Amino acid sequence: MSKYLENLNPNDLFLELQAFSDGRSAHAWRCFGSHPAKTEDGTEGYLFRVWAPNAPKITLIGDFNHWDLQATPMEKIEGGIWEVFVPGLQRYDAYQYAVFQADGSYVGKADPFAFHAATRPDVSSKIYDLNTGYTWGDQAWMDRRAKQVPYTAPMNIYECHLGSWRRTGDGEFLSYRDTASYLVPYVKEMGFTHVELLPVTEYPLDASWGYQCTGYFAATSRFGIPDDLKYLVDQLHQAGIGVIMDWVPAHFPRDAFGLYQFDGTPTYEYADPRKGTHADWGTNVFDYGRSEVRSFLLSSAMFWLEEYHMDGLRVDAVSSMLYLDYGRKDGEWVPNVNGGHENLEAVDFLQKLNTAVFSAHPDVLMVAEESTSWPKVTHPVDQGGLGFNFKWNMGWMNDICHYIKMDPYFRQFNHKDITFSLMYAFSENYILPLSHDEVVHMKGSFFGKMPGDDPQKFAGVRAFYAYMMTHPGKKLSFMGAEFAQWNEWHYEYSLDWHLLQYPPHRQTQDFFKAMNAFYLQQPALWQQDDSWHGFQWLCADDNTANTVSFLRWDKDGKPLLVVCNFSPNHRKGYRVGAPFAGVWAPVLNTDDAQFGGQGLGDHDPVKTEKVPCHDQAQSLVIDLPPMSAMIYRCTRRFPVRKPAAPKAEQAAAKKAAPKKRAAKAKAAAAPAQEAAPQAALPEKPARKALPKKEPQQALPKKEEKQALPEKEKQHALPKKPEQTALPKKEDKAALTAPPQPKALTGRKKASKRKKRS
Repeated sequence: MSKYLENLNPNDLFLELQAFSDGRSAHAWRCFGSHPAKTEDGTEGYLFRVWAPNAPKITLIGDFNHWDLQATPMEKIEGGIWEVFVPGLQRYDAYQYAVFQADGSYVGKADPFAFHAATRPDVSSKIYDLNTGYTWGDQAWMDRRAKQVPYTAPMNIYECHLGSWRRTGDGEFLSYRDTASYLVPYVKEMGFTHVELLPVTEYPLDASWGYQCTGYFAATSRFGIPDDLKYLVDQLHQAGIGVIMDWVPAHFPRDAFGLYQFDGTPTYEYADPRKGTHADWGTNVFDYGRSEVRSFLLSSAMFWLEEYHMDGLRVDAVSSMLYLDYGRKDGEWVPNVNGGHENLEAVDFLQKLNTAVFSAHPDVLMVAEESTSWPKVTHPVDQGGLGFNFKWNMGWMNDICHYIKMDPYFRQFNHKDITFSLMYAFSENYILPLSHDEVVHMKGSFFGKMPGDDPQKFAGVRAFYAYMMTHPGKKLSFMGAEFAQWNEWHYEYSLDWHLLQYPPHRQTQDFFKAMNAFYLQQPALWQQDDSWHGFQWLCADDNTANTVSFLRWDKDGKPLLVVCNFSPNHRKGYRVGAPFAGVWAPVLNTDDAQFGGQGLGDHDPVKTEKVPCHDQAQSLVIDLPPMSAMIYRCTRRFPVRKPAAPKAEQAAAKKAAPKKRAAKAKAAAAPAQEAAPQAALPEKPARKALPKKEPQQALPKKEEKQALPEKEKQHALPKKPEQTALPKKEDKAALTAPPQPKALTGRKKASKRKKRS
């Protein structure tokens, strides 16, 4: 039991430390790191606790003892855990653990559980009590999030690197709070639903963009203190915008002050370098089989979800975790116990991670950046899956980036790049990313990838963004694409916001805003992202024209018709199938003049024609602008007409008609004759009693043709009675009246007299 009064009561502390040693802890930050505490006599100070099982000696050094190596020794307790209480410390006091080696030397180590860190290049940790009384204002958002099902809701993510999204006029970082004043209204106005932050866990090297992390519980101090990051998240939530954070449990850097050989031996990493190192990245791999390491990572994930109200974690480099031979040549890796190349310990860790997270927070997002064909990444653990609920579609991203860089002439030979994704689109819950990885290292910006002159490039940006927004899957785009950033991304500088002074870039931004708003308004684009119920190809193989066409369906059976033209040719009179007859109105045209286009394409609704096309009975003839996407919606659906019977069936129906009429007339006349036999007049007088024109009015249509002018009678050949068309509705009604048989007889005799004449 602890000798100090701290934030956990003795029983909870015991259970948490036991869970940490067993690999089950998801809240280890509550007992490790630095926390306010008191001694039994009421002396206030901070209690430090760290795990370093093989260290022979550890002392605490910092501002409070002038970094004296011997002034504040730590005591080793059970489970390889060291602790010490220091009175009189203040928030922001800097400290490190001096971890001594077997040879008497030492290495200054940052606290793995520190909540705050000094700003690089200083690598020390800083005292910070998370219980500062920050008041969250996002309860309405959290309540709404709990009720929302992400699979059937819109999700359009704006990926953002805080260090380069926007900077001061002097090129300095904006603080978390200053960023909030710009980022929140901007993202809201642009119509994105979420922001994804590149890692904000503490990291020493700017060039790593945060993916080589040393502080798994510390918000980077580049932009402020922990409460400032809470403020940024809070403001986004109050604006109705979710926040996802990139999180890196795959590897960590070899900086001496970090996790690398923390107690002088492999502690957080695998001891065998064939499992424990990534030579290409210069990093070490976490030992997923070690209980304390699993607790460390589980707790880190839960920490950001609970303490910072993050709505999800995008888990980086999952592929490198799953495969023992990832980035390694033959002889540089060790097979698993079954002789395979799967890292079974990492698989088990990921399953336990997702199980723990969703057990505590079923409404969050756990997104895998996984670039291989590993099966069931987003399937439940009890079904053999890894347990994530979304996965980046890296295959789609690679294919689409390969396609858009090609001259349009050569696209016809690579048409599969824009269609192959539908072969597997519903095998996982996908997010379609146009991410930071595709706009760096000489790959060019989204705008810069496009071939042709500037107008063609702008048109290409609009067309391909519309294609992404209408393709099944949730969406993610990296900052800068929305206003056609000219240069590729540089982490050292702000985005080129000055480009918005030029009309084409402003118009591109307007298009992104309009496209995002359209996406939110159309359930067909997000309600059924995970099945074929929401998508239907019309034409996937018009490669010579560089076009694709498809339908997106909502749950009420209302479709959007999408046609994309990835060539510079204007295709006027392009025919595309339609699922039903009606009037189809263009609801979005990427070539609209307000977006910087030429203003080509349909502006008025188009009626379907009864011309089969693309396996549909109906089709539209549309005006398809060059390098564009057109989206149509049915505004008036024509009623379905019963198809005409074949001629053979019509002839048989005509022959049967007189017999049916006679039978019905006989049946109708029988009751009348029985009831009043004296009323049955002779056949001939009944014929005379009828008005002169009445029999002619009751004749079927084809017999009426005989009543033609004298000049035309010679051309109107008489028809046999059995070949006459079916009677009209009024004729059928007349047949049911009791006197009708007599009128029918008179009609037949009149017909015969006309024939004899």
